[in-house]
Amino acid sequence: MNKILISRNENEQVLIESSINSVRISIKIKQADDIEAILVKKFTRFLTQRAENFFIMRRKAVEGFHISFLITNFHTEAFLKHKLIDFVINFMQDVDKEVSEIKISVNARARIVAREYLSQFQ
Repeated sequence: MNKILISRNENEQVLIESSINSVRISIKIKQADDIEAILVKKFTRFLTQRAENFFIMRRKAVEGFHISFLITNFHTEAFLKHKLIDFVINFMQDVDKEVSEIKISVNARARIVAREYLSQFQ
């Protein structure tokens, strides 16, 4: 029925699609460089393999997006609506934070490895 695309830039988008008894929220996670693209791909794959642990997460995201949530009328009856919204918002913030932390960790490890490797030539 209705589609709403919220976009900070080309790499950060949220698509909200509503129907009679459900809402699908698709998230495109920020990827500033190749390292972040690899980390996002691995992280979203990790999460989608465990989609059954998240009641509203879909195994397959909408094309062009990394993660999709499907909130049906059964979910809104079983869970508090504001808690569902809080979960999605916190999830988006935590994913960005996790990707940034993993990138910092990878860069730190690469720096240590490069230093050790180059110290052999001195």
